[in-house]
Amino acid sequence: MHSLRAIAVILVLAAAAWSAGVPSAAQRPTPPKPANRAASADAQIESTIRAKFAKSKINAEKFQVHVQGGVATIEGKTDVVQHKGVATRLAKTGGAVAVANHIQISDAAREKAAANLETGRRRAQIKRGEPRSDAPVARQAH
Repeated sequence: MHSLRAIAVILVLAAAAWSAGVPSAAQRPTPPKPANRAASADAQIESTIRAKFAKSKINAEKFQVHVQGGVATIEGKTDVVQHKGVATRLAKTGGAVAVANHIQISDAAREKAAANLETGRRRAQIKRGEPRSDAPVARQAH
């Protein structure tokens, strides 16, 4: 019986010594929550996109950018058709996984783009059968 008590005392002391080396739950540092990491990554992507907008020719104040889960949502209005595509490219190069582009293009910009497209088509159709210049181009010997 005496040996059982000795073994029990040794086990209790060993358990106490072991637990002294292991920090308790209150002492252990808690790793950041995944949501916090995702939120900080989204905030970083959002600030990068805003910086890219500020450096480009498009006005950063015209567009609102929100990033959630790596997906950038861009909203705003513009009078230049090309700004919509530029905003998407800047968001993708800024680290966005995907882009939801909700930029609205004004009716005047749409009409101007349609007129330019139609003019370009007519010009291409007219010049297709005609020579490019009146005089032949002489090639230079190299």
